[in-house]
Amino acid sequence: MISRDDVAYLATLSNLQLGEQEAADLQQDLEHIIEYIHQLDELDTSGVEPTYQVSGLENVSRDDLIDTYGLAPEALLALAPLAQDNQVKVPKVL
Repeated sequence: MISRDDVAYLATLSNLQLGEQEAADLQQDLEHIIEYIHQLDELDTSGVEPTYQVSGLENVSRDDLIDTYGLAPEALLALAPLAQDNQVKVPKVL
């Protein structure tokens, strides 16, 4: 099912250098994995719903709305020690 060329190609893609015995072992392992996958194909899953996650958690999001909390931006900028171009200016920190 899996040829030596397939193993060599996979090794090249994975940037692996395999010896002859390692390539033979990998070839046999890959064949066993594929046999196992074919066994799973024989299962009847017609009544089984797909499972995407099992924790029951859901993404929670909200609209990204600006809330001024009843304060005008100009009033807040007036409280800053130094403001420039509608921004609070702070000292450089390195």
